[in-house]
Amino acid sequence: MATMESLIGLVNRIQRACTVLGDHGGEGMSLWEALPSVAVVGGQSSGKSSVLESIVGRDFLPRGSGIVTRRPLVLQLHKTEGNQSEYAEFLHAPKKRFTDFAAVRKEIADETDRITGKSKKISNIPIHLSIYSPNVVNLTLIDLPGLTKVAVEGQPESIVEDIENMVRSYVEKPNCIILAISPANQDIATSDAIKLAREVDPTGERTFGVVTKLDLMDKGTNALDVLEGRAYRLQYPWVGIVNRSQADINKNVDMIAARRKEQEYFESSPEYGHLAHKMGSEYLAKLLSQHLEAVIRQRIPSIIALINKTIDELNAELDRIGRPIGADGGAQLYTILEMCRAFDRIFKEHLDGGRPGGDRIYGVFDNQLPAALKKLPLDRHLSQHNVRKVISEADGYQPHLIAPEQGYRRLIDGSLGYFKGPAEASVDAVHFILKELVRKSIAETQELKRFPSLQSDIANAANEALERFRDESRKTVLRLVDMESTYLTVEFFRKLQLEPEKNSSPAGPNMDRYSDNHLRRIGSNVTAYVGMVCDTLKNSIPKAVVYCQVREAKRSLLNHFYAQVGRREKQQLGKMLDEDPSLMERRETIAKRLELYKSARDEIDSVAWK
Repeated sequence: MATMESLIGLVNRIQRACTVLGDHGGEGMSLWEALPSVAVVGGQSSGKSSVLESIVGRDFLPRGSGIVTRRPLVLQLHKTEGNQSEYAEFLHAPKKRFTDFAAVRKEIADETDRITGKSKKISNIPIHLSIYSPNVVNLTLIDLPGLTKVAVEGQPESIVEDIENMVRSYVEKPNCIILAISPANQDIATSDAIKLAREVDPTGERTFGVVTKLDLMDKGTNALDVLEGRAYRLQYPWVGIVNRSQADINKNVDMIAARRKEQEYFESSPEYGHLAHKMGSEYLAKLLSQHLEAVIRQRIPSIIALINKTIDELNAELDRIGRPIGADGGAQLYTILEMCRAFDRIFKEHLDGGRPGGDRIYGVFDNQLPAALKKLPLDRHLSQHNVRKVISEADGYQPHLIAPEQGYRRLIDGSLGYFKGPAEASVDAVHFILKELVRKSIAETQELKRFPSLQSDIANAANEALERFRDESRKTVLRLVDMESTYLTVEFFRKLQLEPEKNSSPAGPNMDRYSDNHLRRIGSNVTAYVGMVCDTLKNSIPKAVVYCQVREAKRSLLNHFYAQVGRREKQQLGKMLDEDPSLMERRETIAKRLELYKSARDEIDSVAWK
């Protein structure tokens, strides 16, 4: 089995690595939260700082009146081997080692002020401090602001609630061990730390009680009822602590000497002598370390399960945003073609109905084109006045003998010319929809998100192809209209009955060619023919548009692009695969987290069960 120091030391290293990578969890529990740590909770002036300094064996925490701890201090203790010198490191200054612990105190104060200013405000942004020493046990301790009941001058009115909410955010976590600090000269029933611990840990299975300032109690009184569990019972034994006196602090009495003095106090005390072996800061540190080791062992299966789950999630995310690309030209060309095929597949799904958008093309043919044809000014063009004008101009000085053929042709040709507008509008409307589907398809192609340059290249190539398809489609639909006006359907006019017009003058044809009835009949005949052609074009224009634009977009949208890419050199291909810097950074972060989790899993397995 692994030693206590190796297992807890490993957890400390993993927690620190999580901190460096910012792995404090998103949805669900993070690895940092899954690994147990000890939160130090107590009211202001309860002796929290002295307890921490006694455990560390160094005088390193800022002191003063009021709220001194205004940001959480995540303190990781790393036991070193041999006679290595002690030093400290801050996460915000990772390349700087502090061997002077007075400088550590100043750095904590300065770093606190950097976030909160010189005011008495608090912040939930933690300070991360690691201390490496042969005189400590492996532990992660979180020093939290002292609970208070009233706001003093310079503090916001919400300070009481703000501090309690901050402390709760730590101690409510199921893997947090609560170190509840209560001064001996205060009634345990009014202890802020015990009150909060009771609320978040009613069974007491996560709470360790510490009584401080035993040497400051009034003569004739003692804390035996608390220490022996009669005043308030916890699952674990209470531990008494004797802090350094203010005189010792002022004289900078060595912390190791203070520990000896504390032990002598308990051993010589008539009240606490029988408990001396379970009292003092050294005993507390070992007790916490042993408990932490037991908790870690107990939770190894759930920790490993969380690690495996997270590894699967990280691998899935790497697959989603894309793995690193090979450096050779063949791998780059393959990647580009894969991206193109992914885009092309989504584009076709939009057209064929797997995704929305293709139905808008049907709307052009079923709604927009018929509506545009209905709005054509044929009534004005075939009005009696205009028919008279066109017929007379077509005949010139010659009277028409049987029927005004040139007039008919001009009226029909002029009417059919109006169809060019709706035909071209249909082409443009479908072109606009196809361009929009290209844009949507690129946005929906997850594989392309990492390559903004390639996105742009594919979009440009697709839009250039759509322009070519539109030009061909426009030529085709205009040809359809021109074909209708170039050759008239003779059979239609053969069926026209040339009946004598009513109320016509008995004079020759030259006199009655402009009679109202005759003009109305000509307009009616032309309208009937134009309507027949309209029905034909209403069917043939959509067919031409689909054939020239939609069909070609499905068949050969990127064919020209493929030919160009195939001729490009490796350097040009590399530029096309110039990734989005934010995605590159994201992939690098995921890869580091993946490495951390895999390493953590392997190390926990090897250390815990060897």
